[in-house]
Amino acid sequence: METVINIFIIALGSYFGLGLLFGLYFLFVGATKIDPLMKESKKVVRLLLLPGTIATWPFLIGKLFQSNKI
Repeated sequence: METVINIFIIALGSYFGLGLLFGLYFLFVGATKIDPLMKESKKVVRLLLLPGTIATWPFLIGKLFQSNKI
């Protein structure tokens, strides 16, 4: 049982680690390619969006690829 818990914790940590890396890229570079109004937003606003970006990064990476502006 301990092995299963360790695998789950490693998978969850990997998910959030990748989400953090993608989230930082997305909020400061990629989001402006999808939504032009993000260029006018302040960095503090973007940092407030970071937790949501970390949680939903698989959906957002799909949106970024669909925009064909990577």
